[in-house]
This record gives sequence, C-alpha cells and structure tokens, in this order.
Amino acid sequence: MPRPYASGVVAAPADQVWARVRAFGDIPDFLAAIGHSEIVQGTDGQVGAVRRLTLADGGDPFDERLLVLDDPGRTLTYTFTGANPFGVRRYISTVRVAPITDTDQSFVEWWAEYDANADQEEELTQTFAQGVYGTGIEGLRKLFT
Repeated sequence: MPRPYASGVVAAPADQVWARVRAFGDIPDFLAAIGHSEIVQGTDGQVGAVRRLTLADGGDPFDERLLVLDDPGRTLTYTFTGANPFGVRRYISTVRVAPITDTDQSFVEWWAEYDANADQEEELTQTFAQGVYGTGIEGLRKLFT
C-alpha cells in the first residue's frame, strides 16, 4: 500500500500553524490547488464535518470527511467520501503539526495511505507527496512569512 509523505519546517509557533490547519473548511488559504471549499455537512472543526472542494483549475467538486481532530496532538485525519479527481480508493490522509522547541517553529508532516491500480501508484504517490502535501506545507510557510 502506497504511503506518500511530505514534511517541512514553518517559521511560526505550532499553536499558530495548528490553528490554520485545524480550520477544515479553510484549506484554500494554504493549498493553492484548491479554488473553493465549503462545509456541506456538520460543523467546521468537528469530527464528521464534510468539506466540498473545487480545484482551482476547475473540474467536478469532491468531498472529504473529517475523521479525527486531535487538538492536544495537533493531528487532523480526513478521507474522500466518494468520487475524487485522483480516482483512488480507501484514501486516508493525516496532517500533524509539532513544535520545534528550540526555535519556536513548527514541524509539519502530511501523509496518506490509499488504494489505486498498481500502474497508477508511482504517479499518484508523487502527486500527493509533492503536488498536494509539499505545496500545502509551502503554502503554510507563506502564510507566516
């Protein structure tokens, strides 16, 4: 099972970075590939909330459900709820923000596990790791510059 992963340092305290990440409906603030997000079920910041995302370059909207929101651990886990632009099955993704105590910065990790056709795994893993998670972490850096 593929496990795309990205990590990086954001020059801001972990509590500030976590406040941006945990706002489930506000993902376009730091992930430029997402043109629009709205909470269509539940309440933002509560497990079970569903956000409907539209890519910045168009395409059909797709939904993600918040599965875990762990404030003490600064961890958020979500899943696709149906059709998605990547065509993956059983996608579970997690973002974690940890403090770097000696510099008062944040270490951000973002990863997933998913099922897809074997001939698509290498490309999808690169797309998720670099095109989604890596650019999302870079977007967080820009928010705190």
